[in-house]
Amino acid sequence: MLLDLIIVIIYFTTIFVAALSGRVGKDVTTEEYFLSNRNLRWYSVAVSTIATNVQGYQFLGMMGSAYLYGLAQGNLEINAIQGLWLSAFIFVPLYIKDKVITVSQFIKNRLGETAGLFYSISNILLFATIALGGALFWGAYAADLVFGDYLSFIHEDRTIRAAILLTGLGIFSAIYTYLGGLGAVVKTDLIQFTIMVAGGLIVLIATLKQLGGWGELYQKTPELMHLHLPADHPQLPWVAAGGWFLLNINYWCANQSVIQRSLAARSLKEAQIGLMVGGVLKYFMAILIIIPGIALAGILGDNPLQDPDQTFPYLVSNFLPVGMRGIILCALFASLMSTVDSTFNSLATLWSIDIYKGYLNKDATDAQMVAAGRKTILVSLVTGVAMGLVLLYSKMSNVEMAFTHTLNELRYYIITGIVVLICTAGFLVIPKQRLVIIGFLSTFGLHFFLENFFPDMNYFVRAGWVIFIGFLVIAIPTILQKGWRPLKGIYHSASPRLTKVGILLLLSLAALHIIFH
Repeated sequence: MLLDLIIVIIYFTTIFVAALSGRVGKDVTTEEYFLSNRNLRWYSVAVSTIATNVQGYQFLGMMGSAYLYGLAQGNLEINAIQGLWLSAFIFVPLYIKDKVITVSQFIKNRLGETAGLFYSISNILLFATIALGGALFWGAYAADLVFGDYLSFIHEDRTIRAAILLTGLGIFSAIYTYLGGLGAVVKTDLIQFTIMVAGGLIVLIATLKQLGGWGELYQKTPELMHLHLPADHPQLPWVAAGGWFLLNINYWCANQSVIQRSLAARSLKEAQIGLMVGGVLKYFMAILIIIPGIALAGILGDNPLQDPDQTFPYLVSNFLPVGMRGIILCALFASLMSTVDSTFNSLATLWSIDIYKGYLNKDATDAQMVAAGRKTILVSLVTGVAMGLVLLYSKMSNVEMAFTHTLNELRYYIITGIVVLICTAGFLVIPKQRLVIIGFLSTFGLHFFLENFFPDMNYFVRAGWVIFIGFLVIAIPTILQKGWRPLKGIYHSASPRLTKVGILLLLSLAALHIIFH
């Protein structure tokens, strides 16, 4: 236990030193603070983007889901390549061309001020509550669930212990984000991603060793080695693929906390290479998260776990030696902080650029905008911790409670409208502004209608239909009046070689779906 504790102390010390090395001075500009002077190399774009994506929930919830449903859970990881490809070759070139700092600036340029404001407010509300609170909750809850015995010195009561952990990690992440902006976030993400990968590899190798090797997956759990489940499956039906694809457009193409690294890239080429490498990393992360869950199903055989969320804790408690457990605990902390710091930074960017500069102080200097962004980090720390504590106490008072799907339902009420906006801005000739607002607002009514009149419809499928219909509300009259947008104006690549890499990545995804159908 002492060795594990030393490893954790070294981890936090390393993160803090790295963050302080990226601290910016008083005369920092907005581009330096929010976009690291647009000077990120491709490897920083790739690693920081994927580090932001990985959360404690993936180690806990997704690994547990893989224990139950097998490779089908991997769809939520590997299909991200669709979104990364669209981001790299369609949306990021447009953002970089317009030299925007926020995605809402792009939407405002294309679709009007009201649409841009809707995007900003929607994302600020989501980030400051569900995104921050969910990341803080899952990270602290997972760490306590797996390492409660190690962390008992914090407090004997589980709920209070996790609450202290949640609050402390939130404050720690806020401090270095406040001091260094995106530069500090990216520096710490490089370290945190390395820790996450190391932790994931340790669990994967230990689990496969217990199973008897990779080949045993096909011998002991052949029923779990399929990407596609029946159309009537309640959680992961293959017909949800359309919904996953459209929701990926929001996450990888229009989510400020994810796309900000690409906006900060040194060039379009660096951004596109980074996103393609990020796609390869998603394959790697899928292996680290999904395969251990399937392997445990093969190991336990006829003695299954009562609670699938115990998959990750069971693996760590039973298969890992002292010292290795400290690395896993650091990996859980890293998965939390790499998401939280990115969310803090993006909230600061959205508020400072879109709201403060756009509406409250149009003559704001760089110093005033950075100060406004820093104040946003402090306010969102309070709202995020508050939401995290609400989720924590809800979970602790009813351990059987599964509110992940409920949170997704709430998020999708807003996210579906965001996807309609970004697809309209990216794929259509500029439509009438009134039509754009109607299409955006229609998603709320469509979601409510389908949820209440088709209650058995899988929520991924429902989200897909809402986005599709909401987009058609804008697209049909726009195309009839103005025609199609030329293909040359949609696709952009920095080089023919990158085009080939993008095609190969898409073909590799198609091959996986065929091989593991």
